[in-house]
Amino acid sequence: MIKPALYVKTGCPWCEEVLDYLDAHRIAYEKITVSGDRAAMQTMIELSGQGKAPTMDWDGDVLADFGVDELVPFLRKKGVAV
Repeated sequence: MIKPALYVKTGCPWCEEVLDYLDAHRIAYEKITVSGDRAAMQTMIELSGQGKAPTMDWDGDVLADFGVDELVPFLRKKGVAV
């Protein structure tokens, strides 16, 4: 399984909710904090066309500005049992 990149911002409640969900379900990801990292923020914007977090890039499939309600169907589409 490819490890998705998860772009988050410090203090973002939606980011925390998504991180907690992924950790609780033992779903591996690479956490990239864009707060204070101009290059990471630019990468997130280039991937998603916007600057809101969380944003997930899973092998080219991008889910931007989402909560757990949007994450679950995305994970199922990627073949992850949740």
